[in-house]
Amino acid sequence: MPLSAVRRMIPITHRMQLPREVLIGSGTLQEIGETARRLGFEGKALLITGPSTFEIAGKAVIEDLTREGFLTDHLIVESSSIESVSQARAAISKAKPDVVLGVGGGKNIDIAKLSSALENVQFVSVPTSASHDGLSSGFASIRDSGRPTSVEAQSPVAIIADIDIISKSPRRFIASGCGDILAKYTAVRDWKLAHKLRNEYYGEYAASLALMSSKLVIKNADTIAGGLEEGLRTLLEALISCGVAASIAGSSRPCSGAEHMFSHALDTLNSGQAMHGEQCGVGAIMMAYLQGADWRLIRDTLRIIGAPTKACELNVPDSAIVEALTLANKIRPERYTILGEKGLANEAAMRLARATGVIDH
Repeated sequence: MPLSAVRRMIPITHRMQLPREVLIGSGTLQEIGETARRLGFEGKALLITGPSTFEIAGKAVIEDLTREGFLTDHLIVESSSIESVSQARAAISKAKPDVVLGVGGGKNIDIAKLSSALENVQFVSVPTSASHDGLSSGFASIRDSGRPTSVEAQSPVAIIADIDIISKSPRRFIASGCGDILAKYTAVRDWKLAHKLRNEYYGEYAASLALMSSKLVIKNADTIAGGLEEGLRTLLEALISCGVAASIAGSSRPCSGAEHMFSHALDTLNSGQAMHGEQCGVGAIMMAYLQGADWRLIRDTLRIIGAPTKACELNVPDSAIVEALTLANKIRPERYTILGEKGLANEAAMRLARATGVIDH
């Protein structure tokens, strides 16, 4: 099914879907069955997870749900593609579960949230890492014809984050999550610019919530970098708050601006193996420069946390940074940002990347 058809099946009406329960703590995987019962679910449950996250957390989730009397099945997906969405929808249609649980990283949760929305089944988010804000938002990033596209899906009815599990994920995942949060610093400014120049709807509360999350990560950068539980909790709460901000706004506007378009352009170029949040963080440095904002604050915070600030740290050639900057405005042409309608010419993109130190020559 083409993604355009999926879009037509999701209602456009602005609905504020907010989680009813959020559990963050040590050993919360052992509370999933009880939480599902408390939310009114019974009978059957379906897990959507990945090969590694099934071993890391999926088996424990199945054990706890089974202990609470749920008949539980699982589906392992390999990618965040439209084909995986179709596969998950078929599994939901066959199993007829009362609840779908997305267990794992971004792609597993995105597939779970979109397929469950299309099948009109509620969804619980069980993240195994804190690499980006998809764990809580009502939007899914799905690859269609090789390009990542944001699609309205549904917010989780509950988020269950086990710090014992998440703290064991590679440090790079934490740094990526911070990069995605710092991207809100520029995304909110893009949203306000679109309101000023294009009379686009702008929600002060949603914007403030997203911006506050980025400021909290900036304030607590040392604690997060130190690997302390307090820092991980701050990051998780910031990621969840950003998902709530998007739900309140009715779009991903408070969370995704030109820095995300830059990241998606890099993905389109298949230029490296950097993570989404890592790319967004580097994008935020450059977009903050264009916005006249404190781009050095973004760069220095990313350095404290141990996230990339340069092309070489993304394992991306300098030429790909420049090309992605010239392509970024075409990723979502309907979304007005600091890049404007025409975007950046090659020379302007090169000057920007050099001025911010993203490329050295």
